[in-house]
Amino acid sequence: MKNEFLDSAKKQFEYYKMLAEKTFLQLTDEQLFIHLNEESNSIATIVKHLSGNMLSRWTDFLTTDGEKEWRQRDSEFDNDIADKAELLEKWNEGWSCLFYAINQLTENDLTKEIFIRNQGHSVTEAINRQLAHYPYHIGQIVFIGKLLCNENWTSLSIPKGNSKEYNTDKFAKPKHKQHFTDEYLPPIK
Repeated sequence: MKNEFLDSAKKQFEYYKMLAEKTFLQLTDEQLFIHLNEESNSIATIVKHLSGNMLSRWTDFLTTDGEKEWRQRDSEFDNDIADKAELLEKWNEGWSCLFYAINQLTENDLTKEIFIRNQGHSVTEAINRQLAHYPYHIGQIVFIGKLLCNENWTSLSIPKGNSKEYNTDKFAKPKHKQHFTDEYLPPIK
């Protein structure tokens, strides 16, 4: 059964995944592992944390606590990914788990109760929780990418100074219903 919330959530997840991937493409392999200071995480470390969170939260999503006993959260912040290939493997493993789980959900599942660290959430609340958490970290990835690329950065949004042109184009079209990510992503199947 098609559900507007689930479709929108999938598009949002896909959009933020795409923003990070467009950042990865602008960076050298070495830049993915740079720590800007002692307290910061590299992009690789953020990817490792996101993947660990996704695997924990979305594995057996409806039936087991989202904080799995096998998760080693503290080690997600160890900068021990060997190379870009391993980074992308972890990245894709986490997202595959998320999309597999969310694609199994139906409208009837949205009000079911699931638990994260023994705290009850409706499925809708749990999805919204992750829709806040992942963009938080993906924003960090993008910000680090912008800092590292500096003047070589290619905007992932409306480039500075182009707002008027962008809005003129948008308002030249008739009003219509469209998810904002439809401009950036292929349709969900």
